[in-house]
Amino acid sequence: MSRKHNSTAAEDFSKLIQFRQAAYGVLGNARDAMFELTDAVLQMRHVQSFVELSCAPAFRRRWPSAYEALQDGRPDRIRLMELYLAQVQEKERLILAGDHTAWERLYAETLFGRSYQHQPTPIPGRRPVTIGHGYSTLAVIPEPHSSWALPLLHERITDQKPILKASQQLRAVCKCLKVRPLTLWDSEYGCAVFLQETADLPADKIFRLRGNLSLEGPTKPYRGRGAYPKRGVKFSFRDPTTWWTPDLILETEDPEFGFVIIRLWKGLRFRQAPDCRMDVVQIERPQAPGTRRKPRILWMGATGETLPEYWWRYYAQRYPVDHWNRFAKGRLHWTLPHLATPEQGDRWSDLMPFITWELWLARPIVADKPLPWQKPQANLSPGRVCMGLEAILARIGTPACVPKPRGNSPGWPKGKLRQPRPLFELIRSEQWKRIRDRRRAQIHHKAA
Repeated sequence: MSRKHNSTAAEDFSKLIQFRQAAYGVLGNARDAMFELTDAVLQMRHVQSFVELSCAPAFRRRWPSAYEALQDGRPDRIRLMELYLAQVQEKERLILAGDHTAWERLYAETLFGRSYQHQPTPIPGRRPVTIGHGYSTLAVIPEPHSSWALPLLHERITDQKPILKASQQLRAVCKCLKVRPLTLWDSEYGCAVFLQETADLPADKIFRLRGNLSLEGPTKPYRGRGAYPKRGVKFSFRDPTTWWTPDLILETEDPEFGFVIIRLWKGLRFRQAPDCRMDVVQIERPQAPGTRRKPRILWMGATGETLPEYWWRYYAQRYPVDHWNRFAKGRLHWTLPHLATPEQGDRWSDLMPFITWELWLARPIVADKPLPWQKPQANLSPGRVCMGLEAILARIGTPACVPKPRGNSPGWPKGKLRQPRPLFELIRSEQWKRIRDRRRAQIHHKAA
């Protein structure tokens, strides 16, 4: 037993070292400082500003190098993604989850590309809107019933359309996969545009549907004259009279949700996507209170060729990607720095998936070191791995080179004027512009 355990630990150590060396080789310019920044994030649990990461023992350079790394660095995002996928090639089929979140920059008027972003809030009556940059994430869910999500791509949304960005990420990942993946999406992606953008991709999709949708079923029958009908029979979620007999009715006791009633209809479609047929399921939980957090009725859809038999049970595995967003903002200090350009934010964001995969590979060899008021864990969460990883990093070392003194900076030239940074307006989407113009027209009409 001890020999087997020691050999397994040696393999895990070797795998972690090889992963760090391979990632170091694709970080591009300023890779030494960028790599030491990732180790500093793991060592520094509580920091008040980004520059405090330079005080970590792993960061052997002076504090200006932290900002220079994000200014000069050029991480190869695609090669990093291929490196991540190489760690999970043994699995027969990957489960991917997509989501997007906001990096708040409320008062950064000199930062280009800010826009209105969706930001959930627990305060009743408050609008879930913030100002900043939106980031789209596509992650691997390595195991069910855990808080682990391993991002493959974590990119800024430059066209202000999260749906199109997610479809581009899924297309890039599918090119590197040999087996058709199963993807999980929130209700934001349960729309006609996303289905059309991903219809040609070799991936099965499971997504939640909003409760106010109106879909179409089979095409209406021909009445004998005129043009053949193109639209299907109406199927409204809010109007049970438009429902026909389900293709499947299942009553079962779910270990997580209790007693549920499943109703399945096949061949439904969106009005704007007539060629994208999907399966729609209604999940009714009679014992649920019917609140926003615990709804009584859930609607879900799925498209694909190799969907599991009870595919709706897989949707609960999507939630770790939400946990990762909070983990990156809190423990990994993702949204801590106030950077001057969006490109610097992109380079800093590219390091978040690498740190997460590093934690995942180190999980088998890290000893649990809980705080006095915490309970021990058998399956370590990402935060617990961070708490015990410092000893592992000290043992395996770093591939980064030792810093060399470069002399003193010449400083700002005498007589050269300092120009203030230009101010940038918020980027508003076309929908927001239409709402704004309609409100202005209503105000002018009332005033007239």
